[in-house]
Amino acid sequence: MPPFMDNLMGTIRWQDVVDILLNSYILFRLYILLRGTRLFGFAVFIALLLIFQRVISYYGMIITNTVLQYFTALVAIGVLIVFRYEIRRIFQSKSIRDILWRVGIKPVKTPVEIIAASAFEMARRKIGALIVFRGHQPVDGLIQSGLPWQGQVSRAMIESIFWPDNPVHDGAAVIEGDRVVEVSGILPLTDRKDLPSRFGTRHRAAVGLTEMSDALVLIVSEERGAVEIAKNGEIEDIGDPRNLEDRLRLHLGLGREADRPDQSNRWSVAAAAVLSVVIVSGIWSSLSLGVVRTLMTINAPIEYIKGDPSMEIIETSATAVSIQVSGTRALINTISPNQVKVRFDLTDAQAGRNIVTVKEDNVSLPPGAKIKKIEPPSVDIMIDIRGRKKLPVQVDWEGRLPPGILVYDVEIIPSQVEVSGGQLLLDQAKTVYTEKVVVDKLKTSGEIEAGIALSPASLKLAPQQPDKVRIKFNLAPRR
Repeated sequence: MPPFMDNLMGTIRWQDVVDILLNSYILFRLYILLRGTRLFGFAVFIALLLIFQRVISYYGMIITNTVLQYFTALVAIGVLIVFRYEIRRIFQSKSIRDILWRVGIKPVKTPVEIIAASAFEMARRKIGALIVFRGHQPVDGLIQSGLPWQGQVSRAMIESIFWPDNPVHDGAAVIEGDRVVEVSGILPLTDRKDLPSRFGTRHRAAVGLTEMSDALVLIVSEERGAVEIAKNGEIEDIGDPRNLEDRLRLHLGLGREADRPDQSNRWSVAAAAVLSVVIVSGIWSSLSLGVVRTLMTINAPIEYIKGDPSMEIIETSATAVSIQVSGTRALINTISPNQVKVRFDLTDAQAGRNIVTVKEDNVSLPPGAKIKKIEPPSVDIMIDIRGRKKLPVQVDWEGRLPPGILVYDVEIIPSQVEVSGGQLLLDQAKTVYTEKVVVDKLKTSGEIEAGIALSPASLKLAPQQPDKVRIKFNLAPRR
């Protein structure tokens, strides 16, 4: 047995066995509910996408894995929207026992069976109907004033179309496959004089269309309650639904679908149950291998998102976060430190000290990677809001004047400057100084220039403020 299988078997708990069996049964019940419906094929397609996505994740194809995740989600949402009525009909037509336990399902009726049953039900209720089944020749040019319909064949659909209070009940309906594609069509009338007097407009229209094409027309007479078909210009009486099904299948080129033997049904159900266990076991093993095999520690730098442009970060307790990441060996081997980001949104932060907890939402990881541990769990951030303040300027004298000389009557131009910086620092600042002015060699009164030295360095001169001042001074003998 391969080493990774030994590790896998050693990690199986009784909870894992229950987990596999429970999800296998859920998958099996979905198969029972959806088989024989159009929704089943799309469900299989989504399942294959999920399996393929797991394989892609195992081999570390990060971009393809991300694209497949979003694509699978979009397909699943699309199926729920497109097939919402089918899904609702499935669950409305079944009891809780059928959904949770019962395996046997009623056979799904084919469109031909539905049409035959609807025709004889309308005949029993004396509801007239005219339904066209195309052959190999087109009939679009022969049917006038038809309205597009595109409804799925069902007894309720057919009977509602020909209900006497429906505005389209007098026209002909055109059926292709399992769709009613057109209603309220007007068929060409025959010119034959030898038709029986009991035949009305529906019969003459059916004969007229079948004389000009190879279509088959189903007629339900509301006066006599009879079901008849017209083909090749001739009308034939149909005695029972089974006979009508055979004639429609012959015209449409369909073979008779024999009932599925019970033994074959049992084998298909058993195979579905076994396959459900195999699929869920494979998913569990892939997830388990992806979690327990490989760990990696990454030092990720911290990035800050500031909602207020005037916000300034003065000090932080940490500039990076140590993150322990788990994943498949192939995925871990492809992760580089610059793929892992830690971002803090400071939109709601206040001036002063802020303690921010490092959560998984703050960490950006490649798909398939999981966070096991974060150090430190929180970061202290000192935040200030930038502002402006006018401060007086003082000369920073340095050195000693020559003996017997005194400096007096000092004038600084300008006498104050506007400084920008953190509001907390500005509140504490009382004055700004010039750069060092050495007085050792001063002998006569005069004027000199000196730059402005701001401390701390986070303080800046406001725009359009001079970076130097003029210092006028007078010297006099010391008394």
